[in-house]
Amino acid sequence: MAGVIEKRRELLDLMRECTLKNGFFTVHDIECVTKLPRSTVQDWVNRLADEKCVLVKEEKRGRNPAKYMARSVMLQSSCKRIFTTVDKDRVAIYHECRSAGCAAFCTYHHSLAKGAVFGGHREGMFLIEYAALKGGISSGGKGGDDANANESPDAVKIGSFPLSAVGISDVRREGDMIVQQIRCFGGPAYSLTEMMKTAEGVCDIRIRGAKSRDGAGVTADGKKASGRDIITGEILTRAMKHLIIGIDDTDSEEGGATFALALGLLQYLGKMNGVIPISHRVVMLNPALECTAGNSCSFIELAVLPEVADEVKELAARFVEDESLSDNWGIAVKEGFVISEPLRGFGFSVRERVIAESEIPDIAAKENLFIRGGKGVVGAVAAVSFCGLATRILLCPAATSP
Repeated sequence: MAGVIEKRRELLDLMRECTLKNGFFTVHDIECVTKLPRSTVQDWVNRLADEKCVLVKEEKRGRNPAKYMARSVMLQSSCKRIFTTVDKDRVAIYHECRSAGCAAFCTYHHSLAKGAVFGGHREGMFLIEYAALKGGISSGGKGGDDANANESPDAVKIGSFPLSAVGISDVRREGDMIVQQIRCFGGPAYSLTEMMKTAEGVCDIRIRGAKSRDGAGVTADGKKASGRDIITGEILTRAMKHLIIGIDDTDSEEGGATFALALGLLQYLGKMNGVIPISHRVVMLNPALECTAGNSCSFIELAVLPEVADEVKELAARFVEDESLSDNWGIAVKEGFVISEPLRGFGFSVRERVIAESEIPDIAAKENLFIRGGKGVVGAVAAVSFCGLATRILLCPAATSP
């Protein structure tokens, strides 16, 4: 199913592009670009025409092929990407939006609904939420207060003000998929049934009951849903690994900057199949130590498919070694987004005392970290330890506790 949805998204984008450029497209146009068999392209055009995503502009006449138009060349969805990373029994849910207004709306209403989500926050166009897998333990770790982690789906009350318009009632794992159960009505219901299926990272969407001929949701008794009916649906995304990559000591007095190299690394790895870039952060360490300027390190976060995780680690180490202007460069990689108390404590201790490079192998072994390089591994491990903390803590070296 994941491949079908991805192919549908790819072909629709191409058809819209051709419609914008030429005013129409033909089966031959799509065939030439995709290299798909003509019969396959025609089947897709017919299917999308049945779904009313494609309109027939001119019927075939003699040797003149039929001309089609994408139904709309306007933006089809505010949902850009939806993906999930897993750390043991916890899930981080990432929903990237194209609209700041929509992102703020979902942040507010998900928080109001509570349900399966036990913590979350918004970063720009990203809504980031944390949930415990059904039956799992949700206490502690990154994500905040977990008081509502085990709420039953019935506890998510959806409706008009003062109730929430949308909420996540359940999160569970099915094989290599994470399933989010969402209850909503009104605008959020339209987003669930019409928009989220086009978001990158979505493998499938299941709407309770069936869908009407025009694609609208239906109520539990099988009737076509109105704007005020509550819709329950499930979003399926891959259970991806979460990588935190810290780097330090890559610059020299002649030039370079660790933050810039880290950003370049994020862009480089983000082009790989099976990798979704999440964030880039700068962390200030001990300003009293002799360094090129300011004594800062950086970390990046990625969502990666499990089968490419080891390759990503090796490529990251090779990139940092090749691009570093210092022989002291260091890199540390952690799988998962939950930071243990000992690792967090190590990061803060780096701000208060000089850490010997010889201490790092023991910490790396206990925390199952991948490390490479020279004395820069001290700052690299410290960078990883600060993941999940507020910017005011990351950038203030005087902060010695969360």
